[in-house]
Amino acid sequence: MTENDSHGGAENGGGKAARIQECDNEFVVPTYSRFDLSFERGEGAYLWDTTGKRYLDFGGGIAVNILGQCHPELTAALTEQAGRLTHTSNLYYHERQGKLAETLTKLIGPGKCFFCNSGAEANEGLFKLARRFGDEEGRFEILTMSRSFHGRTLACMAATGQEKVKKGFGPAVSGFRQVPFNDIDALRQALSPATVAIMIEGVQGEGGVYPADPAYLLELRRFCDENRLLLLMDEVQAGHFRTGQFMSYQRILEETPGGKDFLPDGIAMAKSLGGGFPIGAFWVRQPYADLLGPGTHASTFGGGPLACSVALKILEVIRRDRLDRNARELGCWLQEQLSELIRRYPQRLKMVRGLGLMVGIELTEDWPTERSPAARMVHQLHQEGLLAIPAGPQVVRFLPALNLSKATAEAGLELVDTAMKQLSQ
Repeated sequence: MTENDSHGGAENGGGKAARIQECDNEFVVPTYSRFDLSFERGEGAYLWDTTGKRYLDFGGGIAVNILGQCHPELTAALTEQAGRLTHTSNLYYHERQGKLAETLTKLIGPGKCFFCNSGAEANEGLFKLARRFGDEEGRFEILTMSRSFHGRTLACMAATGQEKVKKGFGPAVSGFRQVPFNDIDALRQALSPATVAIMIEGVQGEGGVYPADPAYLLELRRFCDENRLLLLMDEVQAGHFRTGQFMSYQRILEETPGGKDFLPDGIAMAKSLGGGFPIGAFWVRQPYADLLGPGTHASTFGGGPLACSVALKILEVIRRDRLDRNARELGCWLQEQLSELIRRYPQRLKMVRGLGLMVGIELTEDWPTERSPAARMVHQLHQEGLLAIPAGPQVVRFLPALNLSKATAEAGLELVDTAMKQLSQ
């Protein structure tokens, strides 16, 4: 079905969407505030709903679909592996897991990787690493940042610096405190005898697309070294070349003296790592890579042949097609164009920020709407045929695939412009 299908398409598709939503409402636990959209298929940068309406995807499944929808090489890699070996359990070896760990480690630095299924699981593994590190001294506390987001398990909620995530799930898991982001003095004041680690995002995604300052990162590394703390980074959303470098801290520090020597002690990964196939991982720097020995941590499905094959193919395509460069160049251009839109619609748009193809546009507060400004703008973008992601009440995120072309990006900006005309009337 396409946009130009015959007259019965929209009506029939609308009925199908209603049946999908009725089934979901009856049988699925209602943990998601869903938009009124039901998708049927995707190809490249586009998705089609059940009525045949086409949408340009600037949300990327929340930074997951790094090569877009149904990339033929990912489909082939998955199909080929499924015909050879699907699952063995981690009681045994298989070639693809070690190869993926080697590839990731070479992109980061000396260390080792553990594989799981999601970003929350990856962060949980880093929490356990930190507690293991500090166990003999009775240290267990991890300092995290205001506005941060690390997942929705009990420990990840406690680590997250957003109260709305924690409401109704007390008492919180102990051992986490939040301090202001990009504020090294706040960290110094918060340090306690129980502190064992600090966790930050290189770019706070759910918190509103706020990058870390270069000087802050370097000072943070020194602070951790001086106080025997582990420096942990949640790169679940900002990692995997989205900013133009493999990890966001590499992009942030690339022109900063001493930046090339910066290395965290642990890094959480997921989302784009599998391009839509569930996989998470955390990397641990030497000399801490063997702290979690046999019996201390596990995952039934983590690092399976299917997930690892897809992840390896993604890295191959990014390297071959220089998609890191595309993310960097197209991201800069996109911010420039959005800045122009801000000049044209100052009553609705306030500022743009981000790195590479992780871009947030902050909205003004005085929108005439019962919804939050971000939800209202995203809804209007849907009407025009563009998908974007809210980040709190005042920020809309654009997280498109890294192989987005400039022509398609231009088409997306035209849809944003059209939406803003409607919202400014």
